[in-house]
Amino acid sequence: MYSIDYGDNKIDFNIQRKDVKNINLTVKPNLEVMVSANNQVPLEYIKEFVYSKAKWIEHHLNYYEKNQSIDQGEKEYVNGESFRYLGRQYRLKVFKSENEDVKYYRGYIHLYIYDLNDIKKKAKLIEDWYEQRSKVIFNDSLQRMHILVKTYDLNFPDLDIRKMKSRWGSCYLEENRIILNSSLIKAPRDCIDYVVLHELIHFKYEKHDGDFFRLLDILMPDWKEKKKILDEIVVREL
Repeated sequence: MYSIDYGDNKIDFNIQRKDVKNINLTVKPNLEVMVSANNQVPLEYIKEFVYSKAKWIEHHLNYYEKNQSIDQGEKEYVNGESFRYLGRQYRLKVFKSENEDVKYYRGYIHLYIYDLNDIKKKAKLIEDWYEQRSKVIFNDSLQRMHILVKTYDLNFPDLDIRKMKSRWGSCYLEENRIILNSSLIKAPRDCIDYVVLHELIHFKYEKHDGDFFRLLDILMPDWKEKKKILDEIVVREL
């Protein structure tokens, strides 16, 4: 483990010696900073490189620390448990009530249920709430992202939401339909936008070829960062 001083903070990092041409820097969701460089690159040069990227490193460390998963094991749906919604973790507050419902209120998820010991009913109420919010959030994203592609003569597609194990979204060209993974409701809004835009572009370029990625770069230049957040943080909860 190595470190540099940056202002009042210290940035710790590890070095992996590999047969690479350039120095590569990665900030992992577990808050590990990893630098890869070949054996010919001096340690002092690597430290200078890390120092030059210190502001970028701190930004990502702060993001991952804020958004890293708190959930552990099976849910019991009791006060204080954490649930991810739109990229953030929210604590659960449970209330005994004859009017069973779930509401988002002042930074908490409120669960109203008659039988406080009925875990299956609690789970169903939370699942239904996620589904309701998904319809609203995903359709809003589709409306906004379609505006970006209207100039390319792409029709407004139908939208379905399903549980999927291996992908965030898919599209059916003949049906003019987009399918989104229901777990996307746990991702930040801009990451949802990325998935929606990705699927919309497939209606113009079916394959992941150069034309596809050139258009994606034009319409959303920072899409790679959004994809990384999806793959490295949210995917752990699928």
